Amino acid sequence: MLLRLLAALVVALFALPVQAQQADLLDQAIADATRTFERALPQLGAAMMGVDTSAYRDALKARRFHSARTGSARDVIFVIEDSEKGSCAKFAAYVAGVANSDAAHMFLCPQFFTPGADLLRETTILHEMVHVVTGTDECQAMAYTAQIQMLARGSFVPVARYWKDNGCVGSRYKLPG
Repeated sequence: MLLRLLAALVVALFALPVQAQQADLLDQAIADATRTFERALPQLGAAMMGVDTSAYRDALKARRFHSARTGSARDVIFVIEDSEKGSCAKFAAYVAGVANSDAAHMFLCPQFFTPGADLLRETTILHEMVHVVTGTDECQAMAYTAQIQMLARGSFVPVARYWKDNGCVGSRYKLPG
């Protein structure tokens, strides 16, 4: 019994720094994504590619936005996953509904926290916020993210394979030329 208690205490002590480190990486990713979006903002209209600019900005900066889909205010809640199972087997993050919730939940997978992947984290936050605000269209989320990055810095994270794998080549959305 004492050994189990001691083992649980050791696991808990090591888990706290990991969780704090993940929270720091998440905060940095949100700050990076916000800076990139703010640089692009003067070139955006009220909406771009079906994404309401004000709702997106509020979701990114305030973690609360007015949803045109639900007609009400929604919170953005980040959930750190510790397993590479389910959707985390394929993605760095994903947005999913949670029953009886007035919030959009963004689940962050272990690969989101890969050391040295700052640009992946920023891109992931920008991309997933499109899903938070508008829905599940991967082509829309990729095109919007690429356009925000292009407007902000003159280039975007290459997504050609992901674009093709998701059938976006023939979609109504286009990557920056």
